Amino acid sequence: MFLFSRPSPSEIDSFISIQREKEFSYAEVGATRGSIPPDYVVDHNRERLGHGGNVFARGCQALTEWQMFKLGWVELFRADSKIEVGTTVAILVRHFGFWSLNASRIVYVIKETRLFGFAYGTLTVHAEQGEERFSIEWSPDDDSVIYDILAFSRPRQARMAQPVSRMLQKQFARDSKNAMRHAVSPVDNCHL
Repeated sequence: MFLFSRPSPSEIDSFISIQREKEFSYAEVGATRGSIPPDYVVDHNRERLGHGGNVFARGCQALTEWQMFKLGWVELFRADSKIEVGTTVAILVRHFGFWSLNASRIVYVIKETRLFGFAYGTLTVHAEQGEERFSIEWSPDDDSVIYDILAFSRPRQARMAQPVSRMLQKQFARDSKNAMRHAVSPVDNCHL
């Protein structure tokens, strides 16, 4: 949904309420767990956040707080949404002088000893079709902690919008990685 002004919190709440009843906009729900379907653009981005259990714990906490969406030009509503299957969220994006509001729903959650994350899929009122997985991995091999984003998508309607869509997706991945790196960095305890 494209808007010329920022929607109010009550308008966003109403939008989310309506979207809870909507279907996914793609047939391959859950495919980020295994084989990515053909005919989609695939993006896979990884960012090393640090090493060890403390970084892993901070990374998991940052995911549950949706820190990867606190970008200034992208916001997730409701920021207190629980990471659980069936949760519907709205993503508000400011770009090129207007706003877009898109809806997604969590399709699965991963809770393992060294892996935490979830995937959400686009609903029928979303500019794209597809799924995106966000996860934090703690490697038993080298103790590194990685923020991982895996997505497959394609434009829902106008294919000519794909270059703009791709630009925004790449900007989101870059900014999201920076936000997560910042979210897990230890507090600076330097005294001047």
